[in-house]
Amino acid sequence: MRGLATVLPGAPDRLSALRHGHRITRIGTLNRMDVALLVLLLLVVGAIGFAVYAASKASTRRSAAALSDAKADARRLIERLGGQVFALTGTDEASTQALADASERYTAASSQIEQADTARQAELAKESAVEGLYYIRAARTAMGMDPGPELETLSGQRSAGAVTEDRRVEFEGRQIEASPTPSQRTPNYYPGGRVAGRPVPAGWYSEPWWKPALVAGAWGVGSALLFSSLFSGMAGVGYGEGFQDGMAAGQDGGYDGGDAGGGWDSGGDFGGDFGDFGGF
Repeated sequence: MRGLATVLPGAPDRLSALRHGHRITRIGTLNRMDVALLVLLLLVVGAIGFAVYAASKASTRRSAAALSDAKADARRLIERLGGQVFALTGTDEASTQALADASERYTAASSQIEQADTARQAELAKESAVEGLYYIRAARTAMGMDPGPELETLSGQRSAGAVTEDRRVEFEGRQIEASPTPSQRTPNYYPGGRVAGRPVPAGWYSEPWWKPALVAGAWGVGSALLFSSLFSGMAGVGYGEGFQDGMAAGQDGGYDGGDAGGGWDSGGDFGGDFGDFGGF
């Protein structure tokens, strides 16, 4: 026994423990159940990690596909708008001004689509193009041409309505006129929508009196009087159907994104092929 204790390190301690009836246990050794639980835990963590990774990749693919589709849709309209801008030449003040406005929207839409990194940004470019096409329709109408197919509805356009009769009012020492048709007295077209929170009906006007509010995002003092005198009692405008609410909202200086650069009603689809209208 003494020889065995000499050969094996730690043997004296073990032999002493055995003599006194103590049980020897290896410290740090996992039993089979502990190992199984550890393996199961690792598998669960790995499965969760893989699921998160797969979901992230799928979301990235969906976002990329949505952006690609939105860009293609916007470019389709931008190209049509550009074709009309470069093909048409105004024959009077009304058509010339409408084409100038269409050209501005074409420039804006082209810049927006080049910088678009999300589907929403591409949609904004499309909105600018749709509005530009409204100005194209106005220019063609002013020149006695077929205006082409109907377009998607712009944001706020339906609630704003349209001018249905000739009106002329005195405002701050000048004459402001509105008409449903273009003329030498009303060469400035607006497709309709909300500007700085207020609905401006579609129609032809003697001057673009809405542009300062469009740029500043708020209406000036006295604008409520202009709205009231120019549109009060006119059939076809939204004055009695929330128009005054829109005026009140405009008093707060809030800017509604659905103004001249605004959106469209996603429920409609851009119908028709411009090829039936001399390339329009």
